[in-house]
Amino acid sequence: MDRTTLDAVVAVFVAGIVVLGVGAAWQTYRQSQVHGEMMGHTAVHGPHPSVYLFGSILIAGVVAGAYWIVREQVGAETEHRASPRAAESEPEPESDSGSRADVGSESPSRAESTTEPSRPTPRVLDVLPEDERRILKPVVDSPGLTQIELRDRADFSKSKVSQTVTDLEKRGLLYREPQGRTYRVYPSDDLEER
Repeated sequence: MDRTTLDAVVAVFVAGIVVLGVGAAWQTYRQSQVHGEMMGHTAVHGPHPSVYLFGSILIAGVVAGAYWIVREQVGAETEHRASPRAAESEPEPESDSGSRADVGSESPSRAESTTEPSRPTPRVLDVLPEDERRILKPVVDSPGLTQIELRDRADFSKSKVSQTVTDLEKRGLLYREPQGRTYRVYPSDDLEER
């Protein structure tokens, strides 16, 4: 589910909460009016209608606020999951598209015939999250880096580098070869094709 659809679902949910609250407040008000006419006084029995109204507005506000807080994370996760597929299915950028024209705008046949393997790579790097770019870019620039050297270049903790490299390896963007107590990291053939 993309972010726009999720926004619409949450908006309908929040609107539903408000409508239910207004309905409950109206029903309570009408019951208090009928009950007051029958008994000869206008005292409200049970919760006041404004409790339902303000309660529903408060609940809707909390739901909307909570969604607003996690919205960026949810959007980033859905974009992150869609990124590899989107990168493969996107058409090649036009040569008059500004600064992107300098970065891998060649046709696929010309890109495959070049001897420089990192030429099409910037397109993949553009769609990756920042932390994955900070790991993958040094690997593309200097294949065969050790994870220790990669940690120094990316300025991440040992565990962050290890986890990110593992994730990128599972997605087929790089591979590792054991080197003593560490690994040497190389870009995968799939990455060079992308």
